[in-house]
Amino acid sequence: MYREGPYSPLDSGWRFLAGDESDEYLNNPDHLGLFDVNTIANYDRAIIEHLQAAFGTAFLREGDHFIVDNSFIPPGD
Repeated sequence: MYREGPYSPLDSGWRFLAGDESDEYLNNPDHLGLFDVNTIANYDRAIIEHLQAAFGTAFLREGDHFIVDNSFIPPGD
């Protein structure tokens, strides 16, 4: 999961991925969806403690929790 600057006032900036998606897969808009962050938190409560992280922050799942991903390069950079 990573956070980038929001595209609209309703956008939290959070992006959630499995981590094994190819660029080809992600370039197909049919493979993407917009969800309220609360919906995602209901599926995985481990994200809740990280939701106030700064824009540009990324996390990797490690077992049942998340760790900061210091090697993250934001999309478009």
